[in-house]
Amino acid sequence: MLRSMAALLQPVLFLLALSLTLPSCSLGGPEVAIIAVVILLMFGGSRLPKLMRGMGSGVHEFKKGLKDGETKEGEEEKEEEKKGEGGKE
Repeated sequence: MLRSMAALLQPVLFLLALSLTLPSCSLGGPEVAIIAVVILLMFGGSRLPKLMRGMGSGVHEFKKGLKDGETKEGEEEKEEEKKGEGGKE
């Protein structure tokens, strides 16, 4: 039962995080507090840190992937520029 609740809660947490980061955030302090209390009641105090740690590591991996993608694109562009300069000579 807890696994099914966790599977249902992941999209809710994602949408909450997304709505908080958007410039036109329609959630205020009371709404966020109510959502936090509901999550705390659903998972309990002992499981909540594990859940947040898992979400934090997921965000970290996502940012790392974005940074790696940008680095690879930059390296490919530099290689193409070198090939282009070599062909002109």
